Amino acid sequence: MDLKLEGKKAFISGSTQGIGFAIAQQLLNEKAEVIINGRGEEKTNLAVQKLKTEFPNCKVSGIAADFSKKEEIDALLGQLNNIDILINNVGQFDLKNFEEIEDEDWYKIFEINVMSSVRLSKKLLPQMLEKKSGRIIFISSESGVNIPGNMIHYGMTKAAMTAVSNGLSKLTMGTEVTVNTILGGPTYSDGVAAVIEHIASLQNIEVEQIKNSIVQQTNPHSLLQRFINPSEIASLATYLASPLSLATNGASLRADGGVLKTI
Repeated sequence: MDLKLEGKKAFISGSTQGIGFAIAQQLLNEKAEVIINGRGEEKTNLAVQKLKTEFPNCKVSGIAADFSKKEEIDALLGQLNNIDILINNVGQFDLKNFEEIEDEDWYKIFEINVMSSVRLSKKLLPQMLEKKSGRIIFISSESGVNIPGNMIHYGMTKAAMTAVSNGLSKLTMGTEVTVNTILGGPTYSDGVAAVIEHIASLQNIEVEQIKNSIVQQTNPHSLLQRFINPSEIASLATYLASPLSLATNGASLRADGGVLKTI
């Protein structure tokens, strides 16, 4: 299927690995121009080179910016213009008991996970509305619906992202701009893979055995019964970025592996 993305220009926050990188790969495969983003210059440049090697005839570049640092955010925003597709993907998570989450933890994770998307959308949505064309996609999580007891602060930010996304969609009436949210499920990202591979090496157990054990312990009711691949989240994001998805707006779409039980 031709998703009609050739010539479109996309910016993906937090995209040097994992879901963001997989989205970059799929957009480039559809001949879109892609700008990726990472916290540091070295990692961002390495990711750009990897993509250029994989897609030698496509336009790809990178902008390094740490979303916890205002001056770097301001510099990033100053470089973004004529963006057709914004993917709000950057985020962080950690496991913490509620009583151990300090005020600073709440503020920091909200600043990175939520305010990054607010600032990027505030910069780029007016440009899209002026053109009456564009896509904004928030990469949220099923954890924003079914809040984990050991990641309440993380779940809070994912619920907030969904709320911001839905609110922004109300501003697009009468245009061909859409704003949607993807609720991802347990994904085998680079960070998760590193942890699982470390555990497997310490216990001298096969990685697949550890992965299956974690799925059964944390999400025994998952319909997929395995971790989601980043490319599977990226496939939905790429469709939502396409002009073919115009009738989908203000929606929260699941790519959760059947973890959520609600209708």
